[in-house]
Amino acid sequence: MKNLTPKGIAFRISLFVAATVTIIVFLAEFFSESIHFLSLFLVFVSSLIISYFSFLVAIEQFIYKKIKLIYRTIHNLKLNKDDALSDFSLDKDIISQVGQEVIDWNQKNKLEIERLKDMESYRREFVGNVSHELKTPIFNIQGYLLTLIEGGLYDEKINMDYLARANKSVDRMIALIEDLDIISNLESGVIEMHIKKVNMVELTQDVLSSLEIKAQEKNIKLTIQNTLNKPVWVMADADKITQVLVNLIVNSIKYGKDGGETKIKFYDMDENILVEVADNGQGIEEKHHKRLFERFYRTDRGRARDSGGTGLGLSIVKHIIEAHQQTINLRSTVDVGSTFSFTLKKIRT
Repeated sequence: MKNLTPKGIAFRISLFVAATVTIIVFLAEFFSESIHFLSLFLVFVSSLIISYFSFLVAIEQFIYKKIKLIYRTIHNLKLNKDDALSDFSLDKDIISQVGQEVIDWNQKNKLEIERLKDMESYRREFVGNVSHELKTPIFNIQGYLLTLIEGGLYDEKINMDYLARANKSVDRMIALIEDLDIISNLESGVIEMHIKKVNMVELTQDVLSSLEIKAQEKNIKLTIQNTLNKPVWVMADADKITQVLVNLIVNSIKYGKDGGETKIKFYDMDENILVEVADNGQGIEEKHHKRLFERFYRTDRGRARDSGGTGLGLSIVKHIIEAHQQTINLRSTVDVGSTFSFTLKKIRT
């Protein structure tokens, strides 16, 4: 009796009961040698009707009321405020319906529990990372100030040096907090995007000019390879994309090889323009690729921290590109170099 409604169940049971009663009456009349087919028919019909309604009431009163309570409880837990509870009728296969509701509810709860576990794990990791990143400059400042308080303030050999170091640690904390604020605002949509027509070649030239001295210190050459041989027009927030290019190019300088090169390339992808920032530096191991855009994720924590970064640059880059409804990707091989590529909406000219 799979997938039967309560009325279907009551009818089948009643049919069995009516048939049984009719057979018993028939046998009694057979042995008394007085068989009346009309009476047998009336017995069958009356037994069917009486038993049908009796079983239907029994199912409704003693079984389905409890199932109905379970069904409504589970279904209400799944509903949004604006959703309506589906009809509950004895004409439906309520047992299967409740069974499916339980299965769906269980599956949804499993997914929700996994999501909450992931969020809790991310929260713990995030708090731990923030604490660790702030702890170093705070302890440095504390050490410098204690030295100055204990007499170093009057020692001309160290007083200005220690004040400068303390100030540098303060700047690092400010940079960390500002980067966190940027990410938070990008995620919440608080920062308004000023999308307009932008010439990527011109914008990139300005960025390279501003980073020229930093690149010369590492003996790294910065070049633009415009294979399109014309202005590259896109729809973008110029300030935000400038920040993206600065972060990517600064990283290529930090982890580049002496005498290396960073190239910025543009490719026409029909609907979009593909921008590549490629270097021939140290490269990144493949095991780090998936997590590289996470907050505070570092492939080499000690070396990366010594370079002065907050560990949030690539996370900011990813959020900015996603705010443009575009994507960013990485190709990298150790000792060969890295290529970060992202797309922007092309303007057809």
